[in-house]
Amino acid sequence: MEQAASWREALRDGQCWVVKIGSALVTNDGRGLDRKRIADWVTQIAELRRQGQEVVLVSSGSVAEGVQRLGWARRPHALHQLQAAAAVGQMGVVEAYEREFRRFGLHTAQVLLTHEDLADRQRYLNARSTLRTLLSLGVVPVVNENDTVATDEIRFGDNDTLAALVSNLVEADLLLILTDQAGLYDADPRRDPAATLIHEADADDERLIAMCSDAPGVLGSGGMRAKVLAAARAARAGAVTVITSGREANALARVRAGDRVGTLLWPSRQRLAARKRWLAGQLQARGRLWLDDGAVRVLREAGRSLLPVGVVRVDGRFVRGDMVACLDEAGNEVARGLVNYGCGDARRLCGVASGQIEAVLGYVDEPELIHRDNLVLTDEV
Repeated sequence: MEQAASWREALRDGQCWVVKIGSALVTNDGRGLDRKRIADWVTQIAELRRQGQEVVLVSSGSVAEGVQRLGWARRPHALHQLQAAAAVGQMGVVEAYEREFRRFGLHTAQVLLTHEDLADRQRYLNARSTLRTLLSLGVVPVVNENDTVATDEIRFGDNDTLAALVSNLVEADLLLILTDQAGLYDADPRRDPAATLIHEADADDERLIAMCSDAPGVLGSGGMRAKVLAAARAARAGAVTVITSGREANALARVRAGDRVGTLLWPSRQRLAARKRWLAGQLQARGRLWLDDGAVRVLREAGRSLLPVGVVRVDGRFVRGDMVACLDEAGNEVARGLVNYGCGDARRLCGVASGQIEAVLGYVDEPELIHRDNLVLTDEV
């Protein structure tokens, strides 16, 4: 898993970083906002900004801080309680960051996102424009999931995923995930004292998932598995990911200097085009199209559009423009994309040649079910 290039070579030219800080760190394992550490991280980010580095901060902690403020013994499971805790805790988190950044003459901006914001193309572009404008103004965006209004269907589920999607949004050079572990180990160090820290690997190395625990902390909703998956998502935009301990002294400064702290995960494939990154970032498919072998081969080998003649079955409820998954006959996902016809019409078009669409439906919107510009292969995701 070792790479020939050094950490210094990987990090020295990066101009835009996304820094994600987990709940256990921000709230001192649930005992309340760790203002001393927040001040330390802000000091390091301010120094990065002084050096010309753009930084987007993705901070967990609103739910955990709300739980602490409300006097609850543990993180609740009920969605309405999580939303209430987030509403209470977000006030403290934002105030803490704003006060610390003000010491360095830096403005901050609160940006709250849901998956629905990034699933809609126009809202996605608006979010990207807002973040890029804030960065150009020298502002440090502080991003969190909008837990106050997010529902089970649209919530990201963990801020590692959110940080990866934000990395794609701003085309970051580095995703730095600060956690309560020293990095990625070949086994869970909480259970195996012989576990060894992995210093470097490919973000898409399938062996990494087998090494990970997906058990989150008491306050968080992710786990090391979520962090590895986030690194793979960030790699779509060509971003390097570093996972390291937020309790490490001068962690951000040491990463900037190219010190080997934590685990560095390299992007092992070409950067996806902007629209493809947006497509790949969609977490939920509204339906499924089952394809015959010929259609699968055309998508994988020829990079062509999906025509209705290659579809053998349609599942789910969706409308024109929704994201759907494309499966082979064994049920393996081959691709996903934005469908040109709703589920009712798509079922009627199964196995139909493009030239016969009008005869079947009485109208034609597009000759293909999914145009190749609106389709991304699962291998690319």
